[in-house]
Amino acid sequence: MQTSQITFEPDSPIPLYQQIKDTLRSGILDGRYPPHSRMPSESELQAMFDVSRITIRQALGDLQKEGLIFKVHGKGSFVSQPKAVQNITSLQGFAEAMSSEGHEIVNRVVSFTFVPASAEVAARLMVPEGAKVAEIHRVRLLNREPTSYEITFLPESLGKKLMRADLATRDIFLMLENDCGLSLGCADLSINAIPARAPIARALEIKRDVPVLRVERLTYDSNDHPVDFEYLYFKGDTFQFRLRVNRERPAKGRRKA
Repeated sequence: MQTSQITFEPDSPIPLYQQIKDTLRSGILDGRYPPHSRMPSESELQAMFDVSRITIRQALGDLQKEGLIFKVHGKGSFVSQPKAVQNITSLQGFAEAMSSEGHEIVNRVVSFTFVPASAEVAARLMVPEGAKVAEIHRVRLLNREPTSYEITFLPESLGKKLMRADLATRDIFLMLENDCGLSLGCADLSINAIPARAPIARALEIKRDVPVLRVERLTYDSNDHPVDFEYLYFKGDTFQFRLRVNRERPAKGRRKA
C-alpha cells in the first residue's frame, strides 16, 4: 500500500488520526491488507504518515474497536477475518443464507440419535415429556473454518424421514420442505451470549468458557405447529446477525408523550 502518496489536509475539519484510520481502513476492505496479515508497526506507520505515535495509536485503536484489526501482545496488529453476516428478517437455513453470499458451507455430522424429550424440548415441540425425538448434532464449517455448533430436535416421525438424508451438505429446512413435504411458516428466536462448554469449545476450536452467541430457534410449519427446535452456537469473531427494524408510528389521535 503506497501510503507515501497520501497527502493530508491540515486545515480539514476531519482529525488527522481519522484521516489515517480511513486510509488504513480502505486498505483492509479492498484487500491490500488481507485477513490475518500483519499491519505495519507503529513506528513504520509514523514514518509513512509523518505523524506522532499518539496519532497512530488513535487510528489503530479505532480500527480495533470496529473489529477490523486485533492485537497480539509482543507481535503487533493483524487484520481480522471478515465476519459472515446473516439477515434474520427472513427464515433461512445457515447454508441457504451463506451460499447466496458466495461462502462455502460444509457440515460435519457429530451424531444422530433418538432420545427421550426433556421437559423443555417436549414443551417446545408440543410432545409428551419422555417421548422419543430425533437429536442431531452438527458442526457448520464456513469457508472450511468451524463457525457454529448446531443441536436440532425433531419429532420422531420427522427424524425417521431424515435418517438417510445428506446431513453433510444440506440444510434441515430444505430437507423438511423437499423430503418431508412440509411448508415452513415462521420461527421464534432468542439470542444471548454464554460461555462455551467443553464439547462445543472443542468442536469450534476455541478455549473453554470463551463467549459464544447462542440462538434458540423454534420453527413452525404453515399451520403454526412446531416442527424444529434448535440450539445454535456461533463463534463471535466469525459471524454476526443483522436485522433492520422500522419505527412504529403512533396511531392517529394517540396523544404524544
